[in-house]
Amino acid sequence: MRITFLGTGTSQGVPMIACDCEVCLSADKRDKRLRSSIMLEDEGRVVVIDTGPDFRYQMLRENVKRLDAVVFTHAHKDHTAGLDDIRAFNFRQQAPIDIYADVRVQEALRREFYYIFSDYKYPGIPEINLHTITNAPFEAAGIRLVPIEVLHYKLPVNGFRLGEFTYITDAKTISATEREKIKGTRILVINALQKQQHISHFTYDEAIAFAQEIGAETTYFTHISHRLGKYVDVMPELPPGIELAYDGLKIEV
Repeated sequence: MRITFLGTGTSQGVPMIACDCEVCLSADKRDKRLRSSIMLEDEGRVVVIDTGPDFRYQMLRENVKRLDAVVFTHAHKDHTAGLDDIRAFNFRQQAPIDIYADVRVQEALRREFYYIFSDYKYPGIPEINLHTITNAPFEAAGIRLVPIEVLHYKLPVNGFRLGEFTYITDAKTISATEREKIKGTRILVINALQKQQHISHFTYDEAIAFAQEIGAETTYFTHISHRLGKYVDVMPELPPGIELAYDGLKIEV
């Protein structure tokens, strides 16, 4: 399976206009962090985890021609706002897209994309098949995912394990029970927002401690704000086996 990091950034702490910090002005492509999302490709099937506001550009950048399913971690707009743009895949494939979300996310989607769920289907709106995520393993386009519940302050968020790969974003607290689901992971992706304390995200130090507890062969940090610093500056500081992910990074699992 190939995994592509579509985005490794966050809306948290990111100035939207006229930022003159070193990261935002960096010429290094690894510092250009769109909102966090990954794409799973396996035997021609394509699954995306989260469709943030940058979803359309991310699909164009990666030249994605097919989309079989979308899986949502939680309902915040930096992870759901791009849902409308699946309509291009509806048109190309002439079929609905399977959407996997827990009840909280489904409530937000029904509220924010009400026209998708209306009785009258306006021509050209996104077409979806909605599936409910519980705490049980499930398959999306034939790819088996095990939900891992983490807390984003007080909001439950789903991470996912796929075989030896685990993807978690927007975590601040992870219970002992859920940590057991992660153990044995070979490749771990975890959020590391910034070095300063934050109420709802792992900091740099907290993410390092968590990565070392899990003991994955390789850990990638994602959901990174500009406050963490430039790629070339942060990478030498990281312990062995821990790296910063960057937009466009591809790994095989």
